[in-house]
Amino acid sequence: MKPKRIGIVMDPIESIKPEKDTSLALMLEAQSRGWQVEYMTVGDLCLNNGRAEGFMRTVKLCDDPNNWYEFADENYAPLSELDVILMRKDPPFDMEYIMATYILERAEEAGVTVVNSPQALRNVNEKVYTAWFPQCCPPGMLTRSKRAIIEFIKTHSKIVIKPTCKMGGQSVFIISEGDPNTAVIIEEVTKYGTCFVQVQQYIPEIAETGDKRILLIDGTPIEQGIARIPASGDHRGNMAAGAQPKGFTLTDRDRWICAQIGPILRTQKLFFVGIDVIGDYMTEINVTSPTGVREIEKIFGINVPSLFFDALPI
Repeated sequence: MKPKRIGIVMDPIESIKPEKDTSLALMLEAQSRGWQVEYMTVGDLCLNNGRAEGFMRTVKLCDDPNNWYEFADENYAPLSELDVILMRKDPPFDMEYIMATYILERAEEAGVTVVNSPQALRNVNEKVYTAWFPQCCPPGMLTRSKRAIIEFIKTHSKIVIKPTCKMGGQSVFIISEGDPNTAVIIEEVTKYGTCFVQVQQYIPEIAETGDKRILLIDGTPIEQGIARIPASGDHRGNMAAGAQPKGFTLTDRDRWICAQIGPILRTQKLFFVGIDVIGDYMTEINVTSPTGVREIEKIFGINVPSLFFDALPI
């Protein structure tokens, strides 16, 4: 019997931090199960007369921070030759990303299991989709209106403002009422009123309990997660911005939030999702390339990639 073939679309593999990278952890698990792993970047994807195709490089993986990959054969072939494709390209979520989802949607229509579903990736913006679950979230607004943001600050005193297409804490600001930098921050993030931004009420618990990352596989949460504690002098609960991970077990409130969103994620074919929770509130729903797998394994000894592949619908 031929081994299963899994393709992964990601950022350049040579640029990752292997000891922290969730995509590498998933590839290592696939390889340990005897699967053949095929590596691609967005630039390797093609839509040829309606058929999804791509340049694939067979890759051998090692759990070694100094030598974690080695390429073998390269071939150009229909993506339908693969059993599974993991779409793990990091944001920015821009038009190039959307074009890639169109190609992957054609592969999905040809019978390939694509995680997460390309159509869902287009539909579910990681910052904005929280608005579908207002009962789980702090007060928030999607707008590009300076007047609306200023009124929001007056109502809530202290807010977070962030772009809708970035990750890792990029361009995330806190504004307090009376801050003399308010106007320039709003102008900068909205690009003078031409770009929508997400604003949310500031949740002070982030300073003590951090920004909690909860992973859900097929709508079901993993019972343990990591809280990203902001670095001294920084407000961002992102490991890319220097936050430190600390393990935690889900609270009753965390489980309630997951129960609210889990069935919808499953319906949308969002198989692997990471939500961010600060205090009692969900602030983001990460669907493009959720992370935290390595940290959960290091702290709790939980093999999340094994749970992922056990639940994979193939």
